[in-house]
Amino acid sequence: MAPVFAARIVAWQQSHGRSELPWQNTQDPYRVWLSEVMLQQTQVTTVLGYFARFLDRFPTVLDLAAGTEDEVFALWSGLGYYSRARNMHRCAQEVVARFGGEFPRTAAELQTLPGIGRSTAAAIAAFCFGERVAILDGNVKRVLTRVLGFDGDLSSTAQERALWNEATELLPPATQRKAIARYTQGQMDLGATVCLPRKPSCIICPVNDLCTARQEGAPEKYPVKTRKLRRSAHSLWMLQARDASGRVWLEKRPSRGIWAGLYCLPIFETRESLLEVLEPDDREIARDDAAFLHVLTHKDLHLHPVSVVCQGERSLGEAGGWFDGDQWPALGLPAPVRKLLANGG
Repeated sequence: MAPVFAARIVAWQQSHGRSELPWQNTQDPYRVWLSEVMLQQTQVTTVLGYFARFLDRFPTVLDLAAGTEDEVFALWSGLGYYSRARNMHRCAQEVVARFGGEFPRTAAELQTLPGIGRSTAAAIAAFCFGERVAILDGNVKRVLTRVLGFDGDLSSTAQERALWNEATELLPPATQRKAIARYTQGQMDLGATVCLPRKPSCIICPVNDLCTARQEGAPEKYPVKTRKLRRSAHSLWMLQARDASGRVWLEKRPSRGIWAGLYCLPIFETRESLLEVLEPDDREIARDDAAFLHVLTHKDLHLHPVSVVCQGERSLGEAGGWFDGDQWPALGLPAPVRKLLANGG
């Protein structure tokens, strides 16, 4: 099946695949890498604006390496999964320090860089350097498990390794090296536009006659992954303190935990612990604003803003400072904090 599958994917991508995205039709590893990192757990429509803004501020890997972490976080604000931004900045610095500003040309070397896993490394190597290597992102896992009828539990490392082996077997032959980029893109496109998680469009799929899941009549049972993270809920109180001139107090979060490394309104586990950092006069005028829900991947955050205009100039903690309306927009802020401040709440 391998030669037929690869040929069908390549032909379909050429006639029906996506070709208009700004990170396509390029062999620039910086742009491909940037897009791959941004697209992890994030939809294309969301990434488009961020991708353009990043390139405007950091047009090359040298520019990104020279930027500050705060600048990177500020541009990333709202994309979530902030460890991606932190690793991306570290990766750029290592590309400069270890490879003279040129991305390594093999998937094996690319994987030695921060934040670049096996699939991302393979995508960069295939798109930019024509390396014959398999990718296995979420869309491709769905396509391959359905076509192959691969029912191994991908929660298991051994089963995921087995699927990697299957993916490698399906690659275009080594004699067709020029086809690898289109084949790689074709699998991504097929998973994103046809072989959908729910109600896949099997009738227009270029490999529907090869697909085990379609023959079984149950494509949605693939891929199999039984271990799922449980959702949890957490309530937090956020202090929105301003001084007489309207500046807001923000502090930098620790390097671990929620919103690590970002600037944020001070966060507390209880309203009582929030009030303890205020002077007695300020406690009397503290106002509870409307609570709201902020949804993370595996956690619901119930956020309770408490506003106060502090009477007098003073510090609210060692890790923070007062920022006016011209300063805080340039900081890396969690999305709900940025929204609160933008709304003047």
